[in-house]
Amino acid sequence: MIGKQIRMERIINRETKKTIIVPLDHGVSVGPIDGIRNLTATIQKVAEGGANAIVEHKGLVEDGLRGSGPDIGLIIHLSASTSLSPKPNAKTIVCSVEEAIRLGADAVSVHVNLGNGDEKQMLNDFGRISYDARNWGMPLLAMMYPRGEKIRDEYDKEAIKHAARVGAEMGADIVKVSYTGSAETFREVVEGCFRPVVIAGGPKMDSDRDILEMVKGATDAGGAGVSMGRNVFQHKNPRGLVMAFSAIINRGASVEEAMAILQGEAV
Repeated sequence: MIGKQIRMERIINRETKKTIIVPLDHGVSVGPIDGIRNLTATIQKVAEGGANAIVEHKGLVEDGLRGSGPDIGLIIHLSASTSLSPKPNAKTIVCSVEEAIRLGADAVSVHVNLGNGDEKQMLNDFGRISYDARNWGMPLLAMMYPRGEKIRDEYDKEAIKHAARVGAEMGADIVKVSYTGSAETFREVVEGCFRPVVIAGGPKMDSDRDILEMVKGATDAGGAGVSMGRNVFQHKNPRGLVMAFSAIINRGASVEEAMAILQGEAV
């Protein structure tokens, strides 16, 4: 379908088939935290660094619209829950594919937590969104996490492999999962999921080297890039960090080379 191909090229590098996505949807789940209070400034920085797309909820599309600067793809997030809820892992659908199209989205995303009592409803919602996205030629990013009462360790390799496969089999075009801790184990995740796999950033990390080593490991394992929010928009230099990501993901740079880029040195 030509519409989906055109939109995919707006959120993924057409040459490398890799992507750098920066989610900015955290305001619904945890409130106006540092880094997303001024969306326009943050979007400008990550766009300048070479990010392919951002993720936003529908109400902030106009606020993040810039009249100049590098273009960047727009992914509208359809799922929501808040940390104020007694069941924050239960995601509900708050936007439709059609509404996202009217807002100018290049793709849509859903969040599914497996292994809890609300899995049934989230999978049902996922199936409906997948159907609508396919009908409209809209790329679909699925954020898949083993997270709930039945999950002892949400970073367990087997659980993440399963979550990634569910995302692919339910019709996602890109699947987002947590990193498993090593290139060797993450390669198993990628090999078991016949769609591009990107890694989440998770909680804010203190070490730039740790972040870049995680990106390098996922890339070496065959991953398709990153979908990182807090570790990017709360970084002291979001533009430089995205540039460092791009060097690893799109050019195969080493961690040392990426560190040099982040630190503003010539490589």
